[in-house]
Amino acid sequence: MTATPMIPSTTLARGYTIPRLIKGGWQLAGGHGTIDHDEAIADMMAYADAGITAFDCADIYTGVEELIGEFLRAWRAQHGASAVPIRVHTKCIPDRDALRTLSFDTIERLIDRSRARLGVDTLDLVQFHWWDYDVPGIEAAALHLATLQQQGAILHIGVTNMDTAHLRALLDAGVPVVSHQVQCSLMDRRVFGPMASLCAERGIGVLAFGALAGGFFHERWLGAKEPLAPFENRSLLKYKLIIDEVGGWSYFQELLRALHAIAVVHQSTIGAVALQSVLAESVIAACIVGARHTRHLAATLRASRLSLSAQDRRAIRDVFDSARELSGDVYALEREKGGTHASIMRYNLNSA
Repeated sequence: MTATPMIPSTTLARGYTIPRLIKGGWQLAGGHGTIDHDEAIADMMAYADAGITAFDCADIYTGVEELIGEFLRAWRAQHGASAVPIRVHTKCIPDRDALRTLSFDTIERLIDRSRARLGVDTLDLVQFHWWDYDVPGIEAAALHLATLQQQGAILHIGVTNMDTAHLRALLDAGVPVVSHQVQCSLMDRRVFGPMASLCAERGIGVLAFGALAGGFFHERWLGAKEPLAPFENRSLLKYKLIIDEVGGWSYFQELLRALHAIAVVHQSTIGAVALQSVLAESVIAACIVGARHTRHLAATLRASRLSLSAQDRRAIRDVFDSARELSGDVYALEREKGGTHASIMRYNLNSA
């Protein structure tokens, strides 16, 4: 195998190791501006060459599985038999309108489509999501994935944006869940309640997205005026709602100032401090970084080399004291029907 730079790694399941930094794919989907096809492939090559050899996507991220499939073919062509294995984590997200009539055949078609798009026989990790808990059938649908795992179409099963009660129900039903992808950042610590205890108890690795708050944890926002809608992409819209929930723009500026002071001491960046603050939590297996461009690579790698002192962590906790905690379990706000956070969701992208 070709050598890659040293990136800290973690074992997500027996015989299955991933880097603690994963390249996210959501920002390559619709709602994030024009995507240059060749540039996107070249960016993936650069991240993989730098040691970030795991990629996250979803069946509902328009065009992203196909892009990663092209990258995989290019990676194998360039490196041949010595190629470092690339881990690709996708998702199975049945449309909300299809939940009541969901069958094994429907789940199988979704999985087969992801396999075809990525150009692989077996999907490394499929992360399952269920839009509406008022609709029965979540355990049966997840067990369909377990059947496909037994048949060799899936290597490992995870979940995403699941609350504690339903994750526990899936585990008790015999679904072999190895990971849980959730939103987690210095502003969103909902996972560190009952969910963290369950994941630790059952040996489930937490894959955190949103640690950089869609790019808000960046020097360009320090001292900046509060942005107003319309935002330039969906990520900024999503995470501005989180900023509003925890204390608003004035609180966020206080947090940015604290992170900037720490970054200056370490000759680092606000983003690296924010990212490392999440990576340092024991329940977090890896962080998914949704960078669209190679120009973000150096800053991403910087976070993996940063070590925060006890004094640094105290300075961050001091800012927490003036914040409002996000209420509820993981993804509870986003599930509130008719709520502000739910209003930006797109529930039926698979049929589209």
